Amino acid sequence: MTLLFAHPIDPDVRKRIEDELLLIEQQHEVRVLFACESGSRGWGFASPDSDYDVRFIYVHKLDWYLRVEPQRDVIELPINDELDISGWELRKTLQLLHRSNPTLQEWLSSPVVYRQHAMHTQTLRTLAHEFFFLLRGRHHYLAMAHKNFRGYLQDEVVRYKKYLYVLRPLLAVKWIDAGLGVPPMRFADLAAATLTDSALLAEINALLAVKMRAGEADTGPRWPLIHAFIEQELAISERDTDYKKPSGNDQALDAFLQRVILGSPTD
Repeated sequence: MTLLFAHPIDPDVRKRIEDELLLIEQQHEVRVLFACESGSRGWGFASPDSDYDVRFIYVHKLDWYLRVEPQRDVIELPINDELDISGWELRKTLQLLHRSNPTLQEWLSSPVVYRQHAMHTQTLRTLAHEFFFLLRGRHHYLAMAHKNFRGYLQDEVVRYKKYLYVLRPLLAVKWIDAGLGVPPMRFADLAAATLTDSALLAEINALLAVKMRAGEADTGPRWPLIHAFIEQELAISERDTDYKKPSGNDQALDAFLQRVILGSPTD
C-alpha cells in the first residue's frame, strides 16, 4: 500500500521565504549555503494551517572567524503567523555533523529545498553520511518516541499529529535496525520500507488523510492498531549504552570549513 504524502508549498510563501533569506544575507553579512523545510511539510503530512519551518546553513566572512571572543552562531527570526525561520553557522553545523546530529541529517535530506549551493551542499551530504553513527541516531529517535508517547498519547482523546510524532521516530529506529543506513525525512518512505501489516498501514493512511485536512490542534479518539503497534515497539526496543562514540575523519571537516570560508564569494 502506498501511503499518502504531500509537500504543499504555496508559491507566494516560497517567494516570501526567498526574500527573507536575501534579507538575512544583507542584514547579517552572511551567505546562505542551504535552506530547506524541516517540519511536517518536509515529512509529508502537513495540515492546512501548518507553519513553514525553514532551516538554513550560512557562512560569515573571514573576519568573523578571526575574533578573540566567540560570536553568536545562530540566526533566528521572530516567528510570525506562518513562518518559522532559523539557521546555523557553518562551523556550528560541522561540529554538530561531527557528533552525528540527526536533525542536521534530516535537513540535508529534506524533500523541500529553498536554496542550495550545489557543490557545497553535495559535500555536506557526503560528509553527513560519513559521520552518521547508527547507535547515536537510533538513541535519538527512540528517546524522541518515548518522550512524545509519554507526553501526548496517554489520554483517550489525542491530537492527530502526535501519533505521527511518535510513529516517525519509531520507524526511523526500525529503518536503522534493518541496516538501511540514514533514515529518510519523508514519513511515507520510512513506512514503505519498515511496515508490512496491511491493516496497520491502512489505519496509518486513514490517520494521514485526517491529519492532512484537519487543523494542527484537532483531536480525536485513539487509533487502536497504531496505538498497539507503538506500545509493542516501545516495549521491545532496547536502549543503547554506547551511542556517543564519534566517527569520521575530523580533517575532512576542517578542510571543508576552510575551503568555504576562504573561497571567493561566488564559490
